[in-house]
Order: sequence, then C-alpha cells, then structure tokens
Amino acid sequence: MDLPIDHFRLLGVSPSAQADAILRRLQSRCDSPPDQGFTHDVLLQREALLRRSADLLTDSAARAEYESTLLALSESHPNETVGLDLSASNEVAGLILLWEAGAAQEAFQLARQGLQPPQAPALGSGRESDLTLVAALACRAAAESEQQQRRYESAAQLLGDGIELQQRMGKLPDQEALLEQELKSLLPFRILDLLSRDLSAVSDHSQGIALLDALVRERGGLEGTLSAMDSSAMSQADFESFFQQIRTFLTVQEQIDLFSGWQAEGSAEAGFLAVFALTAAGFSRRKPELIEQAREQVQRLSAIELDTMPLLGCLDLLLGNVAEAANHFRSTSDPELLRWISDHPGDDLAAQCEYCRVWLERDVMPGHRDVEASGVDLDAWFADRDVQAYVDRLDRQSARTGEASTPAAAFPSDWLVSADPSPLDPDALSQGEPLDGIEDPATREPRPWRPWAFGAVGLVLLAALAFAVQRNSTQSPKQEEPASLEQPSPESTASEPPAPAQEPSVEEPPAAQPQASLRSDASQPGSNLEPLLADSPDEQQLRTLVQGWLDSKALALQGQPSDLSVVARKRLIERVDRDRAADVAAGYSTTVEASVTALDVVSRQPRRIELKAEVAYSDRTINAAGAVVRSTDPGSFSITYILGRDGDQWRLTAYIPNP
Repeated sequence: MDLPIDHFRLLGVSPSAQADAILRRLQSRCDSPPDQGFTHDVLLQREALLRRSADLLTDSAARAEYESTLLALSESHPNETVGLDLSASNEVAGLILLWEAGAAQEAFQLARQGLQPPQAPALGSGRESDLTLVAALACRAAAESEQQQRRYESAAQLLGDGIELQQRMGKLPDQEALLEQELKSLLPFRILDLLSRDLSAVSDHSQGIALLDALVRERGGLEGTLSAMDSSAMSQADFESFFQQIRTFLTVQEQIDLFSGWQAEGSAEAGFLAVFALTAAGFSRRKPELIEQAREQVQRLSAIELDTMPLLGCLDLLLGNVAEAANHFRSTSDPELLRWISDHPGDDLAAQCEYCRVWLERDVMPGHRDVEASGVDLDAWFADRDVQAYVDRLDRQSARTGEASTPAAAFPSDWLVSADPSPLDPDALSQGEPLDGIEDPATREPRPWRPWAFGAVGLVLLAALAFAVQRNSTQSPKQEEPASLEQPSPESTASEPPAPAQEPSVEEPPAAQPQASLRSDASQPGSNLEPLLADSPDEQQLRTLVQGWLDSKALALQGQPSDLSVVARKRLIERVDRDRAADVAAGYSTTVEASVTALDVVSRQPRRIELKAEVAYSDRTINAAGAVVRSTDPGSFSITYILGRDGDQWRLTAYIPNP
C-alpha cells in the first residue's frame, strides 16, 4: 500500500522540528495509543511505523535526502506528496496513523477498499476487526470535517457509505448506531443546504423538499406530536427556529403544496400557514381567486377562543367585500384596534385599508423565496383588471346567494417568518453559548429552552398568525413606508397603526443577556455612512457596508446615535433596539470591538449578494457598579452575510455564523 502521507505528518511534527523535538513527540505518541478497541498487534505495528519515521527524521543524511525528494515533488507536482510504501502486514496500522493525522476521508476510502473482495481479510480475524473499526472512526471524522466546511450533503453521503459498510460487516453495532445518529442529526442541515441552492438546481431543490416533507410527517406535523417519543429527535423549540429559516428558501407555491399536505395529515398549524401562503400568492400574482381560497380555508379551520376577525376583515377587503370587512373589524374583541380605527383621521374604510396594508407588508408577504415583501400597493391591486373582474363577479354572486362569515382558529405566531429573518445569530458569540438557530451536530453544545416557544401562553397566544395588534393605544396610522423598510423616526412611529403583534422571535437570545458582535468606536459615527446604491458593488464597497453595520450597531448598543437604517433592514434594527433595551433595564453597559479582517463574495444575484467575512471580535458587559458580568476574549469568527436590495439601495438582511 502506498500511504498518502509524509513522515512529518505521520509523526505529527513540523518540517522544521529538530531531533530532540521529534524524539519527544515519538515518545508522546507511543505513550498514548488510540483506545477505541484496536487489537494489541495492530497497536504494536503502529508504534513500529512511528519509530521508523522518527529514525529517518533524526538521521541527518537520510532526512536531507528525504527533504530533497519532497522539494522536487512539490515543484513538479504541487498537489501531490511522497507516499509511504507499507507492507501488507502494516497496512491497517498505517490507516490508523492516517486517521490520526487528520486525513480521515482518505483513511475511510482505503479501509473501505480493503474490506472489499478480493482484498478482504479473513472472516473473524483481528485484521478484519481492526479494519472495520478504523473505517467507522475515519468515516465519522471525515463527515464532521465536511460539516465544518458546510458541505452537509457530502457529509451525509459519507455517513451513508459508512453505515452500509458496517451493516455488511455486522461486527460493530455500537459504531453503526453512532453513524446512524450522526446522519439523523444532520438532516436539518442537509435540508437547509439543498433548499438554499439556486432554483436552477432542480434536482437538489426537489430532494430538499422531499426531505423536509418526510421530516415533518415523521414528527407528526408541525406540532411535533410524535417527536417527544424520540429522545434523539430535534426539540420542538429547535424545530420552530429551523422551520423559520426553511420558509425563506421555499417558493410560495411550494409552501402551499407542503402546508396543504400537512394539513390533510391533521396539522392545524399547517392549515393557517397555507392561508398565508395563498394570500401572498394571490396578492403578488394579482389572482384574487387565491385570496378567496384563503378565506374559505380560514372558515374551514376549527375555532378556538382567540380573535381572528381582523384576518377575515382583511381578506374580505382584498376581495372588495367592503361591508363584510367592516362587520369583521367591528366584531373584533381587541379594544385597541377599535380605538385606533375610531381615532383614525380618515374614515373607517381608510383605516381598514391601512391596517390591511401593514398586515400584508409585515406578516404575509415576507418568508417566501419568490415574493417581494416590500412596497405593498393596495391601489395597484384594486386597479388591476383581473382583480376588478373577479370582484365584480363576486358581487353578482353575493347578491344572489349572500355570505356568512364565521370566526377562525387562532394560531401561535412561532411559525411566522418576519421580514429579514436572521437564521443563525452571530451575535451570540460570547461565553461559547450556542448560536440561535438549530444546533450544529459538529459542535454538540446544549441549547436552552425558549420560554416563548410553541404552546406557551400569554404573549405567544395573544393573536392569531396574522393579527395580534400591538398594545399601544396612543398610536395613529403610520405614513406610507418606503420599500426599504427603514427604521421610522419617532415622529413617523407615532402615526403608525397597531401592527400585528410579533412575539419575541424564537431565535432571539433572552432579553436579560443581550449579545453583541460589534466594534464600538465613537470616533467613527454612523452618520458618516452613505447608502450603497451601486448596481454591482465592488469588494471595498461591500466591506464598508458590513463594517458600517458592525460600527453602527456598537454605537446603538451604547445608546449613541447611529445610522443603522443605512446598512440594515428593519428586522435587524429592531433586534438591536431590543438588546439595548434589555441592557438598560438590567443596568448593564456593553462595549464591543469588531472589525472585518477579510471578505469574499460567495454569490451575486440582481437583488441578493452573499458574503463570507472574517470578523475580529471581543466584548465586555459591566453592571452599574462597574463590575464585569460577562465578556468574550478577542477572537476571530467566520460569518456569512446576506445583502438584499431595497429599490436602489443594498442593506443587510441576515447573517449566519460559519462552523
């Protein structure tokens, strides 16, 4: 066997290591052999190979000749190395050393090959046992390495091959179970990987949808009624966070198909999500018949004791059924909504239209891959010929038959995807805590249960999926928001209608522990930022935007003026505001240092840019007495940033930490 490794890597020493360092390393390796269950004979062979490498590297003449060979090869074949020729009796020991050296994938493939006829060792022999064990260990290590590179499908393929091999050998059930567990825990990441790819990758996207469908059905629907029976399954809290991310990679038609199928299997939550998908599809495509389907869907859902009259009111309004819409709005049990409509400077119809517009823009349109979430225009909707024709037809039908409206069921808002969802929060870098979003199986860190997860009472169930109104009776209708969804000024906020209540997002950290990932630098105020308007920004412009986000957020967390709206969408700005409010409530002050040290453009689309950046980061939080309550030592983190285009301006929409 020609082992693809040199003597330096095999022994685990630097090419510049001197003889005394090599001997110390040799002794350390011999004193600490792997303890996974290899036979005594193969461990002795491993030690002999290590000593052979040490003997060569401590012999001046032999080492000089070997280094010359390596140099010549690197010049003629840069991607190759001088392999070590091993006898048949030492092959398994060599594979163990290859696995220990971090070349797990090569070790797995060679071990797998060695277990295939005619090379397969005798049944029941120690060689067969050792070769099977090193194959399992190398397979797991190779899959973990692929995960760290975010190549989740490749990792899954490796694990599948390893499981198949272990099943054929039938010798190590414990190792086989570990491989199966790794593959199962990888499923959410595979789905994210496949669905996030370009829609032109039809096969990959279809596979992702099939895996998602199978996962939800296996869990017993979105409610996860069966997941509690399996201790290895994703918790309901983690699943909800994962699902929020998934929705943004699904087209509106894919969501309609999936949600309808899950509803048929008994998932009530899927039924409500189907209403939102139908509404988004109908409004964006100017197809009022889909709005009608959404309305019928609402009326078919079983009712519980929560007010969803505004939901039916908005749907009726979009169908031109003004009288029924007004009845629904008047029937709401929410006194703040009734007061807001009453205090609206215009008539009731104007107030209802404004409310409907806000609902569409904030709760319905976001969360679909192929639907523009901003710039909802009701005038354009009612001016459309197809809409007018459909409304006229409904008027004629209604005149003949009449209609009855019934309350709909309420639905916890955990499944909502707000504009600019932040799938995995890189701000949760401090204290080594798990990042918001699903847990990467490569890290295996525990995750806290979120108190606002599905099934909680109080704020979570204050409203249906669409319509819990914010409890602020002093608000009046807001001015028309620009397509960019910029953070409104205090003056404009005072004129905003009661918006659909949005409970704390499931990916947010607890309010008492605000996290930050930014550099505080008062000498660089956010007011210096300029909007990024270039059609195709260069790398320096993109770097400036990301750094502007880091600097501006740091200023905002310190309570200083910043121009976050220049670089980020409203959803991210609101998160910063919540973190700052939590600090103020606790009497804390957070100082953050963060800067972009490297940046690469991963992909470009007309309205979407994906960046991968290295960020140098540290933070410190002190209480009112000046004592440090938490801190993060200086370090470097890899983060993926997603930019979206609002009209002519580029803004940050999401950020995802890389393993």
